[in-house]
Amino acid sequence: MCEEVFEKMLVERGFFAGLLARSPSGRGCEPLYGPDLPVVLLTGGPGMGKSRLLREVRDRFAAKVPVIHLDCRSTVYEDRAGPEPGARSDTTEVLVEVARRLSTWQGAGGSFAFPRLFTGLVVLATGAAAGTTEAVATEAERYEELPQKRRLRGLAGGDFWHGVVRGSIRNLLTTLTGAAFDPFSAAVMNGVVDAVFERLAPRGRAELERIYGTYPGAAGQPKHGLRNLAADFQAGGEARELAEGFLFRALREDIEAGYTSPSGWLRRVGRPGLLLDHAEWPLGERLLRAVLADRRGGQRDRTVIVGTARRADGGAFLYGGLTSQEAGHAAEFRPGEGKPPPWTRDEDGAPERTPLARGVLLLRMPFLTGDQLRRVTERMQTRTQPEGSANRRRIDAAVARLSGGRPHTVARLAAAAASFRMPADANDRDLLAAPLRTPADSSTEQPVAEVLVRELLLDQPPVRLPSEHRDHWLDLLTHLSVAHDEECAEVLLRHHQAGRLHQLTARRVAELLTDTGWPSCERHFIGDFGLRQLLLYRLYGLRPGGAAWYADHHLLRDHYADREGGPVAAGPFRSATAHRMNHHLVSGGAQDVVSHLADTLPGRPEEWCAELLEIAQAPYPGGADARRERAQGLVAADGPALRRTVDQLLHAVWLCQERTRPTGPEMARTLSRLLGLLSIMEFDGAGRLSDTATVWSDKAVHEQPLLPCTCTGQLGRRG
Repeated sequence: MCEEVFEKMLVERGFFAGLLARSPSGRGCEPLYGPDLPVVLLTGGPGMGKSRLLREVRDRFAAKVPVIHLDCRSTVYEDRAGPEPGARSDTTEVLVEVARRLSTWQGAGGSFAFPRLFTGLVVLATGAAAGTTEAVATEAERYEELPQKRRLRGLAGGDFWHGVVRGSIRNLLTTLTGAAFDPFSAAVMNGVVDAVFERLAPRGRAELERIYGTYPGAAGQPKHGLRNLAADFQAGGEARELAEGFLFRALREDIEAGYTSPSGWLRRVGRPGLLLDHAEWPLGERLLRAVLADRRGGQRDRTVIVGTARRADGGAFLYGGLTSQEAGHAAEFRPGEGKPPPWTRDEDGAPERTPLARGVLLLRMPFLTGDQLRRVTERMQTRTQPEGSANRRRIDAAVARLSGGRPHTVARLAAAAASFRMPADANDRDLLAAPLRTPADSSTEQPVAEVLVRELLLDQPPVRLPSEHRDHWLDLLTHLSVAHDEECAEVLLRHHQAGRLHQLTARRVAELLTDTGWPSCERHFIGDFGLRQLLLYRLYGLRPGGAAWYADHHLLRDHYADREGGPVAAGPFRSATAHRMNHHLVSGGAQDVVSHLADTLPGRPEEWCAELLEIAQAPYPGGADARRERAQGLVAADGPALRRTVDQLLHAVWLCQERTRPTGPEMARTLSRLLGLLSIMEFDGAGRLSDTATVWSDKAVHEQPLLPCTCTGQLGRRG
């Protein structure tokens, strides 16, 4: 299923073949973009298949062009740096990892050599914690395994570099035996730097001067540049990030030299690639920031950088403190819309003030279309005993709404639904109880809801979620599934974080959700429809009898009862009363809501209809659902005709607004009939309801939301 979505990007003449200038079969391709290359970011929230696509690119192309896949969320690089924090960092360990892998490349052109990177790493080795020449020697030996092929006459092969450094250390050990120095001691530093340069031929010296002579503050002197590099690395913070970014440039210079040398020009093909999975994590962001800043400043290389980004805009760091609207949106490519767009760097004024986003191409990960989704569920259904077409259509609709077209979520729900019998009038959320065996643990079954919660939320927390909130992040989101706006969310957060020293605010939670790639909605705090349904399902099951569900709604109902009559800020409700009634409706107060609506209808039909839609855009609690029968008048109701008709209309609108049960022509006729009855009753403005009857029934017959919002609009586009 993911393969179907990705195939157009991975074929012989597809996007990645053009980007890497080589097809999966090894044929040459017309290079896409260049010589100034954009950094490509695969954007999309959890479940969109970004990591899967990167692995597919690696698997299909790595035998033809040097492609390195890195997981920037992995702690292995930080762990490797731990023993020598003054001489290593997670960033330098990533660079060493790339160099080691490319030094064993067996494809066209053979292995790569890394004397430029090697030089910087050896200088950093003088920061070894023990402060002795033996410690520096041991640290430098970590990099001697990087093969050094002959590059320029002055930059000789591996044995030469090994001999230079080891010879220098041996000389120091001879003259300074037993002496101890502080890390980055001037004596050790000068000895290592002098050793690097003392036997270089003029062309080799010129090459290092070209690179390290341009380091900030070097003034064209490579020895000064190397010393400044080491000092910045030792200083930490932004200074260390500058040094690490420069080493990343040295790595790319080494790769570039592997292509531009006489043998490389004759033997190498395509473009090399670095695939940065989970690039929104700090390690990935530092690498992206470094290469984007270099290319903004005019540095050009052929290394293709492809990363993943959960935020829709690619990451806040790309915009230099501005919003994406203020800084100018990054270029984007939607694979379903045809060929990649042309790309050129758009600079305004001084390059250093140009947002990094101008050097990015955002590849929007595609949602599954309705046809693609149906093919997935049909394939799953054929693996089990065939069910009737009515059940399959009901399953298709439930999977579409609960997944929102996210490929991973579709796959999980379709697999769980393969042997699940879903009554025609069931709530979509009933499907979340279906058992699922995952490939990672095929011996046991779990409700698919638990699997999705783990994979979409627990396994993919926000990068900047403080550690003190990780233990209750899921529970907070679960309670926030009933919130509409920040005020509503703030009430819930204060209640459920009571007694904690550190508390998350609604604004901060909204930012963390955006950072994680979940969309926003003007009418729902949890702006993704499928995620909200998953959390609502979990909320109802937190405590027996849906006690947590009712407690949260009662809390909000009482909060807005105290707000009635006061000023109301712009938001999803026109009044505190409507907001209170919304929460009262879903927590056992339907008859009170009917009374309120019946009392307030005369004389204000347009305002009343708008308020009815706001009140009834609400989820239904678990358990038996009699809304359809009540809407059709099959449940006895007391009171005058106006109240009974309003009761029926409320339940019909509620059923249509929830969007988790089939409605269609039946409810369209019910809405038309009930509004028609109200329009001929004897109260002020009744006749104006006939126009509303036409509009609402037309929407209902096509299963369109009566009160559109961003998340329900997304459902319509993907169905």
